[in-house]
Amino acid sequence: MGDSMAFVEFDTLLLPGDQRFDWWRQLVGQGVAPTRITSDFAADFVGSVGSLDLGRIQLTKMSFPGLRSERTAELIRRADPETYELTLILGGSMGVEQDRHTTRLAAGDLSMWTSSRPYSGEAMSGPVIGASRALILHLPRALVPLPEARVDSLLAHGLSARAGVGKVLADFLGSLVGQAAVLDDLSLARLGETGFDLAVGFLAQRLDAQEFLSPEARHELLLARIDVFIRDNLADPALTPGAIAARHHISVRLLHQLFRQRKETVAASVRRQRLARCFADLAEPRLRELSIQDIGARWGLGNGAAFSRMFRAAYGMTPGERRGAMHSLHRIPALSANDRDGPRTPELC
Repeated sequence: MGDSMAFVEFDTLLLPGDQRFDWWRQLVGQGVAPTRITSDFAADFVGSVGSLDLGRIQLTKMSFPGLRSERTAELIRRADPETYELTLILGGSMGVEQDRHTTRLAAGDLSMWTSSRPYSGEAMSGPVIGASRALILHLPRALVPLPEARVDSLLAHGLSARAGVGKVLADFLGSLVGQAAVLDDLSLARLGETGFDLAVGFLAQRLDAQEFLSPEARHELLLARIDVFIRDNLADPALTPGAIAARHHISVRLLHQLFRQRKETVAASVRRQRLARCFADLAEPRLRELSIQDIGARWGLGNGAAFSRMFRAAYGMTPGERRGAMHSLHRIPALSANDRDGPRTPELC
């Protein structure tokens, strides 16, 4: 799909109906691994596939209706990228079988299979569950610094991405695809290294094998967990560096050392995120009945005067000015089609 790291997504709707399925199937085989795919929707297949090159790893995004896939020994002999395929289910329902393990997956689940062994899968779609959608992170087996036999014990098992390190990884992958268009190749390569460390850290935690991670990978994983904890607890006024460190069983000194590689301190990061939530809330019509002090307290900024000073320093306006400007916009009546076209010229009788 090209040498550039830019994310490019292809949609079958751009093709005639009778060409869509074969085209999509061929593109998936090139981007993932040669796989035998069949579908009851082949006559008018609606799907998409996109790929993002991240240096040592690649990320694929897919959408498709119900189908069956099989990677046979013959296909493996023909071509094998020798990867672990760590798959995040975004929508629909899927089943996967490998090494005599079978699991059923839904949105919010992670699962993994390897391109080097026979595999079969089935995806279901429908009016209630929608189309099947997934993100697939391709990890070279040779680069994963964990005992292969232990990693293989996770094949075709359900691994939750709804909490903990799994959620950290899922959020990261989703953000990466969403922001890829505005990131340069150097940034994407660096984020690829972060993605690799998070994925390996996730597997290591599942296997209780953190001792195999490099110090850099352990720090990256810890920082990611801290970021999620901060984001999920911004409303708590007791969210201090001490509380954050205690929650992650590290010293405050180590917490500050971890943040030195960033452009802001722990306290500055918490303050920036809280102010951003307040900035958004002050423009929300549904929260108009809350006082400005209540908005600040809602995100852990209880002191009204201090909140106003911090807000003005960050945005160049007071919270009241922000709310007033946004509410004035909401009060402007909608224009009719004729009004949008400019003043009407009176008709001559």
